[in-house]
Amino acid sequence: MGKPIKGSLPPPSRVYGSALQRVHGPDRPPCEHSGMASAEPARTAHPTAPLPGPDGTVRSRVSRRVGSIAPSATLAVDARAKALKAAGRPVIGFGAGEPDFATPEHIVEAAVAACKEPRFHRYTPAAGLPELREAIAAATQRNSGLACTAADVLVTNGGKQAVYEAMAALLDPGDEVLLPTPYWTTYPETIRLAGGVPVDVVTEESTGYLASVEQFAAHLTPRTKILLFCSPCNPTGAVYPPDQVAEIGRWALEQGLWVVTDEIYEHLVYGDAQHVSMPVVVPELAERCVVVNGVAKTFAMTGWRVGWMIAPRDVVSAATNLHSHSTSNVANVSQAAALAALTGGLDDVVTMRVAFDRRRQLMVSMLREIPGVACPEPHGAFYAYPCVRTLLGRELRGRRPTTSAELATLILDEVEVAVVPGEAFGTDGYLRLSYALADDDLVEGITRIQGLLSELG
Repeated sequence: MGKPIKGSLPPPSRVYGSALQRVHGPDRPPCEHSGMASAEPARTAHPTAPLPGPDGTVRSRVSRRVGSIAPSATLAVDARAKALKAAGRPVIGFGAGEPDFATPEHIVEAAVAACKEPRFHRYTPAAGLPELREAIAAATQRNSGLACTAADVLVTNGGKQAVYEAMAALLDPGDEVLLPTPYWTTYPETIRLAGGVPVDVVTEESTGYLASVEQFAAHLTPRTKILLFCSPCNPTGAVYPPDQVAEIGRWALEQGLWVVTDEIYEHLVYGDAQHVSMPVVVPELAERCVVVNGVAKTFAMTGWRVGWMIAPRDVVSAATNLHSHSTSNVANVSQAAALAALTGGLDDVVTMRVAFDRRRQLMVSMLREIPGVACPEPHGAFYAYPCVRTLLGRELRGRRPTTSAELATLILDEVEVAVVPGEAFGTDGYLRLSYALADDDLVEGITRIQGLLSELG
């Protein structure tokens, strides 16, 4: 395969390196770039140089709190893949976590109509359009069985903001959050931004990436305040069985913990897998539980940026205050589109789920054909998370990758396929591949990886 055009784009190692770097001490340079070239000229010759304060002490140009945030590895990989494609390279990207389908037409039409509605040209309530909050409460009870009202709902700019505002509303400095690992890249950063401490509870392929109560208990300390839960899971596709969800929920209740449960993939489950909402199977937990969700994955609306949290009233009130000062209301046109999505049925979702299921089975079967690759079957979302530890340290085309980040870089260099290394999700020795892409691209991309890895010495 051809090599990426040199000179016009940063090398892939810069993308993976910057996106995966996390520093916990004060010596870190104040800002790391995402690896994509900037279109703006530099304002100074040394933009990261420290500045002297009024008393002569040295100060960072960027605050340590914000400068310590790791860039999104998944977005960095996707950005590089798209940039290489724009430069004429035949890159296939398995990096982005978004459906490849267009937003259903009736949703788009609702947005067009909203553009012409004068009331949507003005500010609306910070917590969300009243009719959308009502629809979210109704859809939640209909889909998961969780009883709630519009007053329990805060509409946010995507699921990411819902996670951040939940953490900001609940955490004080030093509070710890139990975080099943591998985790979605945004989770630990939102915890740290809120002053909390993420505590990794590491799972592996032998258990299907499911964390047990015993594992959570082993990491419990007097500082533990939250258990962050996600099922179906990004990046592994793991889906917790209902009895295990209930067991974890009862344990969290007994320990006096809060649970923040991310249910953004609730409709994307396959085979015999079943999504259940933790506060439904453990009703007593509802007063200590925040449910995060949104329209992005279910309705192919990642770019519309509409998510929400469902929480006890005091948490919703506190998070709404934060929301009002940070962004005010979510864009009204997007809210109108989300309203159409939630009230328009799930026929389009069923169509997408059938396609994802077919691709899921195809991807897993092809990955399992690669000697040394172990790939548990994902039961939800649209990701596979194969273990590649046995491939590390072996020579391949004159290089010897020792980490999954180095292996991912080699794959992009040599066969122009973009995957996300496990370091982005807290576990070295793995790769994440999204199967939310066209069947032909999926087959071509995995075939290229198969051909490359078959050369391993």
